[in-house]
Amino acid sequence: MSTVARIELTPVAFADPPLLNVSGVHEPFALRTIVQMWTDDGLVGLGETYASDDHLARLQAVADVLPGLDVFDLNGLRRRVSTVLAPGGIPNHQDPVDVVMSPFEVALLDAQGKQLGRPVVDLLGGAVRDEVSFSAYLFYKWAGHPGRPGQEPDSWAEALDPDGIMRQARTMIEQYGFTAIKLKGGVFPPEQEAEAVRALAAAFPEHKLRIDPNCAWTVDTSIRLARELSGILEYLEDPTPGIDGMAEVAQHTEIPLATNMCVVAFAHLKPAVLADAVQVVLSDHHYWGGLRRSQLLGGICGMFGLGLSMHSNSHLGISLAAMTHLAAATPNLTYACDTHYPWKTEDVIKPGVLSFESGSVRVPSGPGLGVELDDDALGELHEQYLRCGIRKRDDTTYMRTFHPAFTPNTARW
Repeated sequence: MSTVARIELTPVAFADPPLLNVSGVHEPFALRTIVQMWTDDGLVGLGETYASDDHLARLQAVADVLPGLDVFDLNGLRRRVSTVLAPGGIPNHQDPVDVVMSPFEVALLDAQGKQLGRPVVDLLGGAVRDEVSFSAYLFYKWAGHPGRPGQEPDSWAEALDPDGIMRQARTMIEQYGFTAIKLKGGVFPPEQEAEAVRALAAAFPEHKLRIDPNCAWTVDTSIRLARELSGILEYLEDPTPGIDGMAEVAQHTEIPLATNMCVVAFAHLKPAVLADAVQVVLSDHHYWGGLRRSQLLGGICGMFGLGLSMHSNSHLGISLAAMTHLAAATPNLTYACDTHYPWKTEDVIKPGVLSFESGSVRVPSGPGLGVELDDDALGELHEQYLRCGIRKRDDTTYMRTFHPAFTPNTARW
């Protein structure tokens, strides 16, 4: 029997462009925690998660009670996480047990795969697809971070109007071959963002399009824009806040409504289904409890006829590998997944395993997640974390350093 011997948590910071959204703008560095889980027979399982100070404290409290756990005892993992954590403390009503459990579950699955000599996708039931498609994730953005020498402008340049979004789309599609396109909205008035969507549709008629205003629109605006974009969008993601608001919009459009904001925990599924509020759920193993729990989500969505896609936050290669294994083993995850990966310039894994070809990533074939930690890169990004001074993501405060009167745009339009 192989058991957990010790766990090391390493917070890291990696460069992030000034991407605009409903809450403000991305700071110069994004934060992640890298989980290394050593077993008593010398294997190391990897996981990746958020890195705010409060989340790190919860992770450490759980890490302290995991030595001695059988690496195959995922139910035992959940029991230990549930015992350690007090209720509450996670934004957006996510389940704190699921959020904290996720990186440890991924690390256990990585260790299991290494012990068995099989990729994680096999532990999830086997691959139903050999490669996983991802979408081009477009953002309105500044040319660079103001006042930061050497970071202005960045290679992606400015995108503050439909023309800028079109340039960004062409670059991303030329480099990565994506066949689906998502625009992060909620930054400018809806009419301007709808103009960008129509321009994308004209320039890329074979690509599937989606826009995510991050609840920046009122119900009435959402209904109006859904009518204007009918026949153009693959789905409309979180145009307005809450299950009730989404349900009202859904009654007035044939465009499927997607969410990763009003359904972010299992407790939200029943009211969303009863209200017919969403037609596509964006899974995210980082807050749905890991890979097995995300498969459970997929099964529930299939039972109720809901579509399944995948949400992304700023992440590194360990997460991309886990996302790819999960999507490859989930039959009804048929939409192209979101990913921020093209926006990053630094990583903690050794190159050569994860790459985009025709917009897809081939499932790693090596044991476990199939990726290898670069210890030097991990050390460098940890030192960057210590230097940067950022300890939680705060797009709004960072935006206010340049625009003091800024307020988040939720349901503004």
